[in-house]
Amino acid sequence: QEGPSAGGQEGPSAGASGGEGRASRRRGGGRRRRAGRRGESPGWELHLAERYANLAQGYDEALREREVGEWQNARLKEENARLRLENRRLRRENRNLFREVLISPDSPDEEAGVLRAQLTRLQEKHRRALEHLRRCQLAGWSEAADLDELLEEGEQPSSTSDQPQQNVNP
Repeated sequence: QEGPSAGGQEGPSAGASGGEGRASRRRGGGRRRRAGRRGESPGWELHLAERYANLAQGYDEALREREVGEWQNARLKEENARLRLENRRLRRENRNLFREVLISPDSPDEEAGVLRAQLTRLQEKHRRALEHLRRCQLAGWSEAADLDELLEEGEQPSSTSDQPQQNVNP
């Protein structure tokens, strides 16, 4: 054991009263504790190794997190590029569809014109059928009750059908 009684005092309190002074320490005389470096505790090597292991582990974790972040970033960039291409394709498709609607021969104005012409033809056919029924009634068709019903039904639409015919340009 080392201590004051053994004559191996160290530290700031060591001096002339304790036996060995500064002069003897410089020359290497006397007994000294083997602590490695001045001011270090006996378990300093173990503590340093643990600290180094903790730092290395933290560094490895940081590298792994960085790799994961880079991988996710690359994946998101690929997905973003794919979505940009899809968006471009959809915009092009939308433009083409819009142009088709504007340029197509079946545009709403032309379709309305076709429907008006068809309505005019059907109204004319209806008017001729009603005239034929009247002639048959005047000629003495035997089933006059059925003929009267048809004429009554036919005259109601024919009075309203004359109005749209006047609005339509032939």
